[in-house]
Parts: sequence; structure tokens; C-alpha cells
Amino acid sequence: MTRAVDLLIRAPRAVTGLAAEPERPLAVAVTNSTITAVEPLHATTLTSRDTLELSRDEVLMPGLVDSHVHICEPGHTQWEGFASATRAAAAGGITTLVDMPLDSVPVTVSVDALRVKQRAADGQAHVDVAFWAGVIPGSTPGLAALAAAGVAGFKCFLADSGSPDFPPVGPGELTEALRATARLGLPLLVHAETPPPSATAAAGPGPGPGYAGYLAARPRELENRAVAQVIQAARVTGGHAHIVHVSSSDALPMIAAARREGVRITAETCPHYLTLTAEEITDTTAKCSPPVREAANRELLWAGLRDGRLDLVVSDHSPCTAAMKAPGDWDRAWGGISSLQLALPLVWTQARARGIGLAQVAAWMSAAPARLAGLAAKGRIAPGCDADFCVLAPEEPFTVDPARLYHKHPATTPYAGRTLHGVVRATILRGQPAGPARPRGTLLRRSPA
Repeated sequence: MTRAVDLLIRAPRAVTGLAAEPERPLAVAVTNSTITAVEPLHATTLTSRDTLELSRDEVLMPGLVDSHVHICEPGHTQWEGFASATRAAAAGGITTLVDMPLDSVPVTVSVDALRVKQRAADGQAHVDVAFWAGVIPGSTPGLAALAAAGVAGFKCFLADSGSPDFPPVGPGELTEALRATARLGLPLLVHAETPPPSATAAAGPGPGPGYAGYLAARPRELENRAVAQVIQAARVTGGHAHIVHVSSSDALPMIAAARREGVRITAETCPHYLTLTAEEITDTTAKCSPPVREAANRELLWAGLRDGRLDLVVSDHSPCTAAMKAPGDWDRAWGGISSLQLALPLVWTQARARGIGLAQVAAWMSAAPARLAGLAAKGRIAPGCDADFCVLAPEEPFTVDPARLYHKHPATTPYAGRTLHGVVRATILRGQPAGPARPRGTLLRRSPA
């Protein structure tokens, strides 16, 4: 029997967001902004008012979900705002962002602050946006109200966040927060670095000049100790702890051992840790925290993704003005990398060089972040999911030109002039093109458990 739908996408090549489902020809039906059928392309009986025919050099993917994005509006909109960040996301095949609770004013540690941020985003978003809330000293009693308001979960730091109004939590507060989030059924995201061992190390770039000095002042031991602390807190509370932006490969055996014990712990890494190496860094555009480490460490992170010790890849888009990158001054330079628009081609370029297919990349960058953020309708091409898609030409190369980037300060990219593979030819949000002409994004709540 022939079935009529609003939109039929005919894709000779498609991946669904499940790593176990290989690339294959699919017909995807969309009705009222929702995927209503997914069928083998050559056996489909679907018809539609509108048909999108993909070429054989294009792959249909689920829209990416980036669960680690710092949008600095309100308060620091000159660094980045919802309009510019979501335009960059749409240009990069991302259809859903989850905004971090700091780098805006006020920080998102109360329902009132969440409402301020939601009002700032409303009407400006070119993709869908959900929100994390923050945990700072004394804020744990307010977590239940934030959960009821629909946040995706919570985020805390174990060392200085760089934001005076978002101080770190101590070991007891971490455990208290994990007990609270366990009762709420929500994850606690943790920036896992312990404070430097001395005030001197905290204040300056450490021994030696340039990037080598910066890296020496932030050794992997700071990260390793923090990961061990988080694992212990998750062990005693039963809470779900998620380690953000893992840069130290030393943490991977600890994570694997904890999971074997039944500890609820997940972890992510980022395009910069999978692409850049300490040996090649020469300017402050690549400064971030925790830092990019050596080439051998990068390969071990890729191994951690392959074997499942790392669960997902997200951008940690951390924007700033060009002046804040303080060229040549590793002490003063802002520690963050803006890579929202480039996240997919950065990861895909490295993955294809290692024989990893797009099915696995989609699992890391679409399905897994959606699962972490509790967005059940996102990250997969499956009936009942939102009709969010990325159309990628995976073998098409391009050279990164800052003038073509949509985030607010494109000159801060460390990827200028780099040749990447994977051109995003279309981004589709809820069955309609997502682009700079009209903001169509929706503000999301976490799906009920």
C-alpha cells in the first residue's frame, strides 16, 4: 500500500545514529516535523508532496547534538550570543545545543536565572536549545526546582572555573550534589581538574615559555586526581557522574575499572583533543583547559573512543573576543576554543584517517549526547524522532577560512588554513531547512525518564 507523507528523503547513503547499523540506502518519511517511517530505499512504497533526493556523494545523518556549548548571553554577549552560536551550529550540521550554566550573567544556578537565559534565547535560536544548570557551594537545595523547570542536568567544577560567580565545589559538596542528582535521576557533569599545587602554578604559565610552560603548569596528574575523586563520589552515592572534556588518556583505565564495578560514570572528549597535538601548538588560539596534550596521548584518546571508554564527542565551544586570546601571553590568554561550526569535519577528518566510519561518528556526536541530555526525540533517524538531519558530503575537502565561520569571533580559531574533509551541504530542523534567514529553534526540556 502506498502511504503519503509531508516529506520523503531518498538517501542512497544514510546512517541512523546507531553504530551497529551500517551506512545503507534509506527512505525517510517526515510528517508534521516528525520522522514517521524509515525504510530500505529500493523497497519503499512511500510517496510525498515534497521529495528530497540526495546524491551519491552525500550521506544523510541525524542532526548533531552538541551537549557542551558556552553561549555567553546575557551578560557577555560580546563574546558570543544565541544568534551567532546557533547560526554556526546550523552551518555545521548541529540541530540541538545544550548551553552551559556559566560565562553568562547571571550564572544558571536558580530557576530565576534559568528564566533570564531562556528569555534571552527565545526568538534568536536557529537550532533547538536545552540548558544545563550549575552546582556551586550552597546551591544543592535548589536542584530539585531546577529539575522541575526542565534542565537537562547539572554541571560543577572542582577547580577555579575562571568565573568568580561560579566557584568550585569541594569533595563533600561534590558528594552531596551527586546524592541529590541521583534522587532526581539526572547526571552531574564535572570539570575534572584539581587545583594546581601552589599559588605560583595557579597564577602563572609555569616553568618555561610558550605552550610548553602552559602545559607543564597543568600536568595530567591534576586531571587524573580529579577523575579518581569523581569516581569515588559516584561509587558511594550511586549518582551518574559525567566527566567533561577528557584530555588525559591516563583517566581511561580508571573509568573502565569503575564501570566494571557498576559505578555510573560516563565521559566525553572534544575535537581539539582528537585533532591538535602539543607538539604543533604555537599560538594562544589553541589554549584551553584542560590542555591539549602530546600526539601519543591523542592516539590513546582515539583508542578510548573505539573501545567505548569514552562515550561521546562534543565541542566545548568556549568563545571569547580576539583581544582575550592575548597573542603571545599564555598567562593572560582566555582558555577556550571555538569550534562549533567545525566540530563534525574536524572529527570526521581524523576518524576517516583511522578507518572509522560515519555510523560510529554519528553515534558519538548525535545519539550519545542526546542520551546524556535526556533528549529522547533527538540524535537518531528513527520513527518518532524529530526530523533533524545533517546532509554531509564526506569526501569533499575544504580549507578552513575564518571569514566563512558564523561564530562571533572567527579569528580566534586555531584551525585557520587547515584542510578538512566533510562539507555540510544542508541542515534540516524538524523537517525544514535550518539557516541564517529565520530563527526556528525551540527551547527544550529534558524528556521524562
